[in-house]
Amino acid sequence: MDSTAIRVENLSKQYWIAGATRRNDTFCDQLTDTIKFICRRKDRPSKEKTSFLALNDISFSIDQGQIVGIIGHNGAGKSTLLKILSQITAPTSGRAEIFGRVGSLLEVGTGFHPELTGRENIYLNGAIIGMTREEINHKFDAIVDFAEVDKFIDTPVKHYSSGMYVRLAFAVSAHLKPEILMIDEVLSVGDLQFQRKCMAYAEELRKNNSTILFVSHNMFAVKSMCSRVILLSQGKISFDGSPVDAIEMYEKESKVSAMPWALNAIGADPSQWDVYVEDIETYNENGQQLCMFNYGERMRIRLKFSVRRTVVNPNFLISFIRSDEVACCNYNTVMDGFTVPILETDGSIELLTPPLNLVSESYSIYVLVRDAKFEHLYCAQVGKSFHVRHDLLNTHFGVFHEQGEWFMPNEAAGYQSCNFTGGQLP
Repeated sequence: MDSTAIRVENLSKQYWIAGATRRNDTFCDQLTDTIKFICRRKDRPSKEKTSFLALNDISFSIDQGQIVGIIGHNGAGKSTLLKILSQITAPTSGRAEIFGRVGSLLEVGTGFHPELTGRENIYLNGAIIGMTREEINHKFDAIVDFAEVDKFIDTPVKHYSSGMYVRLAFAVSAHLKPEILMIDEVLSVGDLQFQRKCMAYAEELRKNNSTILFVSHNMFAVKSMCSRVILLSQGKISFDGSPVDAIEMYEKESKVSAMPWALNAIGADPSQWDVYVEDIETYNENGQQLCMFNYGERMRIRLKFSVRRTVVNPNFLISFIRSDEVACCNYNTVMDGFTVPILETDGSIELLTPPLNLVSESYSIYVLVRDAKFEHLYCAQVGKSFHVRHDLLNTHFGVFHEQGEWFMPNEAAGYQSCNFTGGQLP
């Protein structure tokens, strides 16, 4: 009897990016060019169209009962693969066969209807994957207990924090006993205790012969959970085998790549750019290398760069781009009052950010090097991602949260003020 749970044959996914090329883009223009196509209407005429392959002719099979990690740097095709396997999007060519009932836990916002309550979404998701009402009734209390959202189960999920949302989403996906469970990086928004609980439950599912695909940048979680790891690189499978070997190859790969639009703006061969950022490292304020930061914590970013030609008065820019392609903030040496007189040899530069008051989400680090007047571009690259963690603040709160000072009119004493400090929310 065939024990195959997933079979992928010659799978490719092509995306088209429409837009005109401008010779004298501003920094804002170039930063937003990478995300404009998401908002553009399909019927709007375009002067130029370019395409890229998010997945390029990949093939593999996974047996029932395996826990398989999918790893790779930003843009490798990990989330695209899971969306095709979950039938959220269709492939351009090739095919993917799924043998069993699928539960998916992808990015926050996928799978739940925001206007429905937690209770209603549990029944909706159960019905979507083929559960009967009696089966859902039988598992309902276990789902709510696991998610720890009993006080809010009859509240619309649009009011949930990201942590509450993910806890319920995982509980629903896991407890409805899918034969195949697909988990994206979304678990990173939960606290450490909940992540451990999820890993333990995933192991229980495996013992019951469920198949699990696990996408993550957390190499510790991948190593502890998975018996096999597939490493994706630029839409292709570069390794398929043991977690230790896959992680070693992953860490050896370049962590920084050129932005596609920069190949036209600067030159098609990044090795010939005047300046090229070879590596991006992220630390906490105390110098511990991390990719997960708590809300209110400061981050130290170290750029290691190579110099091919002398650059006078360079301006280093670092931007944080959220996973939904929202440009959240920017730091640059010129506006921050730090002068770099000249670049002649390879070196490094560090940025210590203010407290990270961004909402809980995943962020990519974009790096550009310009001149002091923001006119000439020397390099434009995207590097590693990091996460900000907070149990309450999510994208429903906007981009960031800064505590304000509140006043309440008091006729006898004028204004009564209340100023909260310390960065802690109730």
